[in-house]
Amino acid sequence: MISSLPEAVLFDLDGTLLDTAPDFHFVINQLLAEQKHPSVNYDFIRGYVSNGARAMVCAALRIEENSAGFDQLHQRMLELYLQHLDVDTKPFPGIQNLLNWLGDKEIPWGIVTNKPECYTTPVMQGLNLLPAAGTVICPDHVREKKPHPEALFLACKELGTAPERSVYIGDHRRDIEAGLNAGMQTIAVSYGYLDEDENIDSWNSHYRVDHASEIRPILETLYCNR
Repeated sequence: MISSLPEAVLFDLDGTLLDTAPDFHFVINQLLAEQKHPSVNYDFIRGYVSNGARAMVCAALRIEENSAGFDQLHQRMLELYLQHLDVDTKPFPGIQNLLNWLGDKEIPWGIVTNKPECYTTPVMQGLNLLPAAGTVICPDHVREKKPHPEALFLACKELGTAPERSVYIGDHRRDIEAGLNAGMQTIAVSYGYLDEDENIDSWNSHYRVDHASEIRPILETLYCNR
């Protein structure tokens, strides 16, 4: 009889596993203060976190990537972020309970993120989540970023699991596209950093949750009768 449980569960990082927006909000406002610009509120910057540092800098300073001085501002933002990586960052509500359950069931879990390793590693070390991730795949480890499935295939290889028996969870369209491209079951989370006009149902994920506590029941029955 085939077990109903997945062989592995993989998470996107920012906006799915971890709420990193508070630290990004602090850092962006540091950058704005240095540039003599008014600060932005938390809700404003939260909507740009999943699109990366470049998008946050552009939105906060109301500039484009081809604007004069953008590269220097982007680099300065990253320097500030390295000094403030895990001060207020924490797992989303319900994530730790989910990780505990995965550990109890001896289901390996990991992270596949577009966040570079130089930021991902210290964040994970600072939080010291237990049970520990069995794999952490960053853009540094692959040739193609999500939505290409290369990183998901590598994560499954490192965990010794089959993509078709694994699950990928994310808060961005590219996460779901990557999971689908890898032949994995996908779960879209709405509690992450969605753009204001984003329609999560258009991503065509297998499942959707509004809170991390809703993930476990899906995993418990995912492969029943398959």
